[in-house]
Amino acid sequence: MTTKAGKAGQKPQITYDGFVGAKTVFAKYDMMEGPEFVALRKAAGVYTNSLDEADDVNTDWQDLLYRTGIQSNHNLGVSGGTENGRYNFNAGYYQEEGVIPTQQYTRYSVRGTLDQGVGKYIRLGFTTNNTYGLSEGSNVGIYGTLNSSPIANPYNPDGTLKRTIRMPLDEQWVYTKDIVEDLSDKWLSETRSLATYNTIFGEAKIPGVEGLKYRVNLGVNYRQAQGGGYTGQGINAVNPTTPSTASVSNQVTTDWTIENILSYDRTFAEKHNINALALYSASNNIFNQSRIAARDIPSDAFQYYNLGLAAGEITVSPGDQQYRKFGLLSYMGRVMYSYDDRYLLSATVRSDGSSRLSEGYKWNTYPAVSVGWNIAREAFMQSVPAVNMLKLRAGYGVTSNQAIAPYATLGLLATRPYNFGPTNYQTGLFVSQLPNPTLGWEFSKTWNYGLDFAVLNNRLSGTVEYYVTNTEDILLGLPLPPTSGVDSYTANIGATQNKGIELSLNGVILENLNGWTWEAGVNLYANRNKIVSLAGEQQRDEGNWWFVGKPINVIYDYEKIGLWQEEDPYRNILEPGGNAGMIKVKYTGDYNPDGTPVRPIGPLDRQILDVNPDFLGGFNTRVAYKGFDLSTVGAFQSGGILNSTLYGSSGYLNLLNGRRGNVDVDYWTPENTGAKYPKPGGLTSGDNPKYGSTLGYFDASYLKIRTISLGYNFDNNAWLQSAGVNRLRLYVTAQNPFVMFSPYNRESGMDPETNSFADQNAAVTTGVPARLLTIGTNAPATRSYLVGLNLTF
Repeated sequence: MTTKAGKAGQKPQITYDGFVGAKTVFAKYDMMEGPEFVALRKAAGVYTNSLDEADDVNTDWQDLLYRTGIQSNHNLGVSGGTENGRYNFNAGYYQEEGVIPTQQYTRYSVRGTLDQGVGKYIRLGFTTNNTYGLSEGSNVGIYGTLNSSPIANPYNPDGTLKRTIRMPLDEQWVYTKDIVEDLSDKWLSETRSLATYNTIFGEAKIPGVEGLKYRVNLGVNYRQAQGGGYTGQGINAVNPTTPSTASVSNQVTTDWTIENILSYDRTFAEKHNINALALYSASNNIFNQSRIAARDIPSDAFQYYNLGLAAGEITVSPGDQQYRKFGLLSYMGRVMYSYDDRYLLSATVRSDGSSRLSEGYKWNTYPAVSVGWNIAREAFMQSVPAVNMLKLRAGYGVTSNQAIAPYATLGLLATRPYNFGPTNYQTGLFVSQLPNPTLGWEFSKTWNYGLDFAVLNNRLSGTVEYYVTNTEDILLGLPLPPTSGVDSYTANIGATQNKGIELSLNGVILENLNGWTWEAGVNLYANRNKIVSLAGEQQRDEGNWWFVGKPINVIYDYEKIGLWQEEDPYRNILEPGGNAGMIKVKYTGDYNPDGTPVRPIGPLDRQILDVNPDFLGGFNTRVAYKGFDLSTVGAFQSGGILNSTLYGSSGYLNLLNGRRGNVDVDYWTPENTGAKYPKPGGLTSGDNPKYGSTLGYFDASYLKIRTISLGYNFDNNAWLQSAGVNRLRLYVTAQNPFVMFSPYNRESGMDPETNSFADQNAAVTTGVPARLLTIGTNAPATRSYLVGLNLTF
């Protein structure tokens, strides 16, 4: 929404913005279950068709589930002002239906700001932002749809849907778009949230001292989320008599912050400017969570509203009940000086005290200083009219981090039930995390250098920036060996370094040339990070995939270099019992004098693979002619590794052994030896093809368009003005319309941007650190088409 405040004495401007858009599903990946593959599996003796499978069946399970989503957004605002104050209020309604049935979100919002002068010395005001939201349908996922066998027929002879399909090693509950929508009252998950964010301020000029002001800011926020879920008897279960379940949860967060600011801003002798500021602030945050669950609800009509009448067990899990309270005190002083807007100096000292940290380690004081030189204002630059602005700047500063869970200094107790007597059990407590009486601040020291410029009458402008950040005493949970009897403890361990460069350029290529205007911009940035040290003298932490001298985020796994062929030498040495068509990984061991490998491939051959891109960035362009304008925003990335749990075997979707539906891939056969993927039914490791995790690693490079928008402004239109309309704009926008380049998109047809962390997938991701970004079985990326209207009167 775009609104403009009325100028002094003008009437308020009332603004209405709205758009309605249709959303389409992402490009699907098909299942690999063709007749030739079925025959191959039968010949290999892997399995025969189950009762619900047939070679002439090809079921598109995703097509049976997905729907076209809809977005709707409406805003109504009023703004205005006088010579001594201004205001802006608006109300909004947003509703989105996802591509997965029953998944939808509805939000109502009210926002307002007021800034008003009272007399000569006082200003008062407030900002308020209030929302009420309803999220629905998080119980419906796509993992079951993706792992269902494509040769399984979901229909009975009479055309009705079966309750389950039986695959060789699985039985899967059948759910489609119609089934999910019909069960919306018996299979539901809802979260109602209320949030209000409020800031009140008062500012007073100190009489008799020009430039001296006192300001107090008070922020008070409240957030509440009430959740409820219900699954009726037999729903999403193989057994039709599986008892119904229900749960309710409640989360409440309250926080407040108060800031007292004394500032002084004055210019002396026209060229000397001093801006000084002193701040004292305090903040407090309280979080409370509770959850209760029950089984065997007497009636579907109860849903989750009366768990006390449940016929089965009512559960209150200790892990679902939480209470956290923490606070922060801060003092800060800053002085900025400039001479003739040519030479700039800023110096800051800040001190913070956190309740999260140990006694004696709660406080940390750190400085920051920066300098700038506005070269364009020097006398010798006046003869260079092409340069409008040229500024060099450099800075050094220390920042602190206290982002750990409250009470981490105290250690944690966990519960475990154990048998006590013939029919009962007791709940025992054990230490799961050790206390740390010396837990203190994590802090980062940063050097920053920059150049800002504008040339050719400001037609071209940009920024170049280089930074180096060294972080020490990193706050991390440190795992302990099982022999300690304790899982972990939180400590200040290790150090890292980040350094990078950022470049941004913005230009006006055409400026009202025969009615044409063309603007464009691009930003580019690259970052390199590495672990400088770990706990003690440790050089490797293989469990967390951390290695001194390597980036923080890496993959520690085997490196796929191809597939074994019949004629390849040494397969019987490197892969005892292996077969042609299986994944071939890099061998790093030694060789005998005759050239044979000295050992089979094993854990010593795992590689440290950097997942970080070489560089990434974005671009935008806008072309306008008279009332029309066309805008495009894009993004790109070069290099790095994308981890897809859809293709990697740990997601249990690309097993290549016929156990579940498999991704449609180019797999090895004696007639197709140049394939990228291994022979189905080959050598396995557990449930997965041996080295099957390597199938999920892709080149993460991409070039994509995020948005394209075409609009028309009805300006200077007599009939609109006569109707009291100041501005009318119509526009259409496509969001995520297409990917121009991406190896992963070329392979799968899917959006290459990651959509979750490793621990947020429904698919199995055993052994992958939670911090790594992945593409998995979360709600798919979507393409949206919006039609919008902006109206101001």
